[in-house]
Amino acid sequence: MITIEPISAFSDNYIWCLSNAQGQAFVVDPGEAAPVERHLQAKNLKLTGVLITHHHFDHVGALPELTAAHPSLRIIGPETSAPEINEPVCAGDRVTALNTGFDVLAVPGHTLDHIAFYTNETDQPGLFCGDTLFAGGCGRLFEGTPEQMHQSLAQLKDLPADTRVYCAHEYTQANLAFARAVEPDNESLIARSREVDRLRAKNQPSVPSTIAEELATNPFLRADKTSVQASARDYANIHIDREAEVFAAIRRWKDNF
Repeated sequence: MITIEPISAFSDNYIWCLSNAQGQAFVVDPGEAAPVERHLQAKNLKLTGVLITHHHFDHVGALPELTAAHPSLRIIGPETSAPEINEPVCAGDRVTALNTGFDVLAVPGHTLDHIAFYTNETDQPGLFCGDTLFAGGCGRLFEGTPEQMHQSLAQLKDLPADTRVYCAHEYTQANLAFARAVEPDNESLIARSREVDRLRAKNQPSVPSTIAEELATNPFLRADKTSVQASARDYANIHIDREAEVFAAIRRWKDNF
């Protein structure tokens, strides 16, 4: 069994640390080395590997320092994301970290090389999705198309409802404020916003969430809902009914919100 804990980095990043009872650890998307080293020391852990979801600096920036400080690290991720990656993976691959199996999912949109790691071998299924799916939102489209991101999110929607979503940023309050503009009458969303405000007032993480929570409150997973479709049409001021077009409209709306 593995323990999963967030390590805060920069102003709003989370580096996820996975560890086992033997004191071995993997980290996910380390943008900064110092917070990782402090966590390892505080928990008496030995870093043995890293999982990378995509190439942005706030997800790979610590790799030179970590590989220098911890020889023989396994660095697993998309081949093009960083020169330190020594176990390149792509969609359909299965990797083992800390005796736990992870399926590799291709989720382009935020970037073209973006992948996610999914496991059903923990106490509750877990998804490490980088900047593709956020609590209450999704990543900006820096490289991919709305159609690609919509398809990527559709893939994640099909995961078990109790899957924990370990995203890489504390964006939840801002995401839910936008979600409420899209669906002001969504009672589940209103309740979630209140709970997240309570957590953040105590400086506690609002993540992980679950796929079930996202399906109920995240407008980017709800392009099939009439309430989201109506809001998207109002924003775009044109008739749209394809789910990918609805998604594209609310993504443009969020970019300017």
